[in-house]
Amino acid sequence: MSHPKEATLSRGSYAETKRISEIMRKESVGGFILLAATILAMVLANSQAAHFYETIRDTKIGLEIPGFSHLMMNVHHWAADGLLTVFFFLTGLELKKEFVVGDLRNPGKAIVPVAAAFGGAMTPAIIYFAINSSSETAVHGWAIPTATDIAFAVAVLASVGTALPAALRTFLLTLAVVDDLIAIVIIALFYSNNVKAWYLIIALVPIFAYFWLTHKQERLFHQHKWAAWVILLPLGVLTWALFLESGIHATIAGVILGFCVPVRITEQTRQMGSKHSLSESLEHRLRPLSTAICVPIFAFFSAGVAVGGWDGLTAALSDPVAIGIMLGLIFGKTIGITGTTWLVTRFRGVSLDPDVKWIDVVGLAITAGIGFTVSMLVAELAFPAGSAHTEDAKIAIMLASVLAALAGSAILGARNKHYKAVALKESVDANHDGVPDVFSDDSHKPKQQGGSYDI
Repeated sequence: MSHPKEATLSRGSYAETKRISEIMRKESVGGFILLAATILAMVLANSQAAHFYETIRDTKIGLEIPGFSHLMMNVHHWAADGLLTVFFFLTGLELKKEFVVGDLRNPGKAIVPVAAAFGGAMTPAIIYFAINSSSETAVHGWAIPTATDIAFAVAVLASVGTALPAALRTFLLTLAVVDDLIAIVIIALFYSNNVKAWYLIIALVPIFAYFWLTHKQERLFHQHKWAAWVILLPLGVLTWALFLESGIHATIAGVILGFCVPVRITEQTRQMGSKHSLSESLEHRLRPLSTAICVPIFAFFSAGVAVGGWDGLTAALSDPVAIGIMLGLIFGKTIGITGTTWLVTRFRGVSLDPDVKWIDVVGLAITAGIGFTVSMLVAELAFPAGSAHTEDAKIAIMLASVLAALAGSAILGARNKHYKAVALKESVDANHDGVPDVFSDDSHKPKQQGGSYDI
């Protein structure tokens, strides 16, 4: 007997919505820290302290080790090539978790956010390429507007969409996770130069050791927190250094190592009485480091662009590169995500969940036009250091992100009354297993023996 197809953007499983809720809460804090770092960088770069800021950013530090010629870099490059590896490691963990134990393992649930992510990446790239088709900037910069900054986007949702339904939260985060995967593939395939295969072959040794240790010696890393820092971190640093020398962007090493970590609760873990996989344990330890230090430092040294007053801003925004990025992020993301979601919904012969309207999808799609961290990184990879296009691209990314945040906030904020009604409904409705939704208020939180659910 065939079962009816589930409506698009319907509520996910209890475990999945609970996990998504936890991630959204953490990322919202990261978004506000990121915003503070960005504003500080812009203030310093456009004030009398600009020389001091640029001196720190361009100061070279590092080591000279035979066989490793790229370990002497300026502070800005250390932030982009080094600190962001922690962010990409967490991205690798999240990607593997989504495809192994998350809702993405279910093709029926995965098809909409996956398709929306591809539509939201492809459409901005097409718009950018069309505007810059007569210049070589089309070839170099097409990937800049394809990315979504989940931390900033979640911060917007936390500010205005206080009661956003679980399904919409899950849709945005899942879309952003797939979006990150697309960005990773783009960086690896299109922004790698003079690849030296021998370094990649040698890198297989620490990668294999990392994989073996995390799977066969998992008990050690659960019982002793120091073990990950003393054993896994050196292997990670060695892998990162080999990727740096290979010509493949070094942050890809973080993604690969993230994929090496087991995401299921193994028999070793159960015997210890632990309720968390090694992936969850490492994420718990590293998420604050990435959120509060690594990504904000990258933003601080990347976002410090000297605008040059109104004339400078006008000149920057007249660059076809900036125009393509802005139109790509604001309109490309909106059209790509909304249009693809509509097409997949029609193709499957289903409709939106009754609690969700198309204006909600449009609001999320516009919010997904906040492209910052990865967009900034790709802009620096796309154009040579000191290029005017790099500065123009960064100005366009920041301005487009602000406009996307404002537009998304206006739409989602106007719908907040409806969201609160849905949240009230979710708080009293039970799932098929009898467990109420995690987004209930305190008066409706499900109780376990010994206390409430930890969400």
